[in-house]
Amino acid sequence: MPKISIRFFNDQEVRAVWNDETGGWFFSVLDVVGVLNGQSDYTKTRNYWKWLKAKLKREGNQLVSATTQLKLTAADGKRYATDVLDAQGITELVKAFPNNKAAGFLDWFLYSDNTIDGK
Repeated sequence: MPKISIRFFNDQEVRAVWNDETGGWFFSVLDVVGVLNGQSDYTKTRNYWKWLKAKLKREGNQLVSATTQLKLTAADGKRYATDVLDAQGITELVKAFPNNKAAGFLDWFLYSDNTIDGK
């Protein structure tokens, strides 16, 4: 059973899973996108991520190619493959995010003692 961690930023969960192959935490891109948009609707968050991923790809941003898929438990209790990024990838995603809400999340992610990997 993989090691899973869930933390909350402004009452929205950010799920992470430990990857034994790389020896590091991978974070749900959809959770981060939902937090940054203040959106809890899964379909709207997924659609926004699809749009943002296409935009980043058109701009030649290598972030999209850094995403991988790992299985995380969804709200229905089943495990689904979802896009994930490591800590560096999440930091790059947040910096590339087209709104001003990203700074608060980035501070929490990088400097809070309550972050998933205890940075």
